[in-house]
Amino acid sequence: MNPVVPLIMAVALFMENMDSTVISTALPAIAKDLDVGPITLKLALTTYMVALAIFIPVSGWMADRFGAARVFRSAIVVFLAGSICCAISGNLLEFVGARFLQGMGGAMMTPVGRLVILRTTDRSQLVRAMALLTIPALVGPMAGPPVGGFITTYFSWHWIFLINVPIGILGLIMSAIFLPVIKDEPPSNLDWMGFFLVATAAAGLVFGLSVISLPALPPATGLITTLIGVAAAITYLFHARRKQNPLLNLNLFRTASYRAGVSASAFFRMATGAFPFLMPLMLQLGFGLNPFQSGMITFVGAAGALMMKFIAPRVFAAYGFRNVLITAAIGTSVLTVSFAFFEATTPRVIILLILFGTGLCRSFFFTGVNALGYADIEPAQASQATASTSMYQQVSLALGVAFAATILEVTGWISGEQLTVQHFHIAFVVVSFVSLAAVLPLLRLSADSGAAVSGHKQPAE
Repeated sequence: MNPVVPLIMAVALFMENMDSTVISTALPAIAKDLDVGPITLKLALTTYMVALAIFIPVSGWMADRFGAARVFRSAIVVFLAGSICCAISGNLLEFVGARFLQGMGGAMMTPVGRLVILRTTDRSQLVRAMALLTIPALVGPMAGPPVGGFITTYFSWHWIFLINVPIGILGLIMSAIFLPVIKDEPPSNLDWMGFFLVATAAAGLVFGLSVISLPALPPATGLITTLIGVAAAITYLFHARRKQNPLLNLNLFRTASYRAGVSASAFFRMATGAFPFLMPLMLQLGFGLNPFQSGMITFVGAAGALMMKFIAPRVFAAYGFRNVLITAAIGTSVLTVSFAFFEATTPRVIILLILFGTGLCRSFFFTGVNALGYADIEPAQASQATASTSMYQQVSLALGVAFAATILEVTGWISGEQLTVQHFHIAFVVVSFVSLAAVLPLLRLSADSGAAVSGHKQPAE
C-alpha cells in the first residue's frame, strides 16, 4: 500500500472536518453578526449536509464517467470557491447559499477519495488505509475549535473560512504530482429519475425538519416539506426495484455486513451530528465562555480520536468488528449522558477527560464501521457503495443537527424561558439514547463478520 495516496485523500477530509468544527465554535458570533438567533443558524449546518446528500449519490457515477482523480481535484476547487463565498457573506441568505456551494464540493471530495482508496488498496490493508486516511483528517477537528475560536474572538469569523484556501491548494498540487493512474470502472447510464427522487427526499426531510419550528416561517411549511421528502423516499423504493441500475443500489443491503454497518452508523451519526451543535452552544450561551475558551475545551475530543487511530487495527484484529463496535457505542452513550451533569462550576479537568474518552470511543466506532461496510462488497460495486454510504451518513448527521435544535426549541417553549444549561442537559440525555440505538443492528452480526478486513481469527474450539 502506498501511504501517500490516503494522505492525499486526507486533505479533503481535513478541510471538511476543520470547516465543520470551526463553524460550530463560531456559531453564536456568526448568528449575532447576521442578526439571527443561534438556533436559526442550524440552517447553515443542515444546508451544507443537504447539498452533500443531494450530490453524493452521483459522485460514484461522475468518478466512473470522468475519472476519480479528475473529479477529486475539481471538487477541491468548488469547495474552495464556497469557502471564499462564506467569508464574504453579509446576511443569512448569502451565508446559507455559500454553504450549499461548499457542500457541492464536499459531496465529491470525500466519497471519491474513499473510492480512490478502495481501488488502490488490497482488502487486507483496508483498515490500515482507513486509519491513515483519517489521521490527518482528525487534525482538523483538533485545530478547528481553538483556531476558529481564537480568530472569532480576537479578529472576525469571516476569516475562519479562508483557512481552507492554502490547504486546498496544497491538496491540488499533491494530487497532481503523486496520485497514481487509477483504472476506473466503465460508467453506467445515470438514473436521472432516481437522482431527482433522492435529492427531493434528502432535501425535503432535512430542510423540512430544520425549518418546521422557525419563527420566520409558518409550521405548515416545514410539515409539508417533510411530507414531500417522505413521499419521494417511498417513491424511490418502488423506482429502485424496477430500475436495472438505480442511483442507490438497495441490493447492497442484502450483504449482512453492509446492512449492519449502515444501520448502526445512521443512529450513531445522528448523535454525532448533534454533539458539535450542542456543546459549543452550551459552553458559550450556558457557561458564558467566549469562542476561544470554548474551542480550547472541545478540541480535546479530537485528540482522543487521533490517539485511537494508532491502535485501532490491532484492536479490531484481536476482538473483531462486532465486539469492538458494540463496546464503542455503549461507551459513547454512557459518556454522552455525563454531559447532562456539566455545570459552569464543573472542574475543567473532568470535562476534558470525558471529552477525550468520548472522542476515543467515537473514533473506534467510525474506523470500524467504515471498514465493515466495505468488507464484503465486490469491486464492481465499490463506487455505488461509497456514494450510497456517504449519502446515508450525511443525512444522518443533518438529521442529528435538526433533532438537537428541535429538542432545544421544544424544551424552551415548554419552560417559557431563554436557553439555559438545563435545556442542553435534556438534549444530551436524549442524544445518548440515540447513540445507544446503534448497538441494535450490530447484535445480529456473527463474531467473525468482516474477518477478511479486520484480520480477526476465532479461537479454535
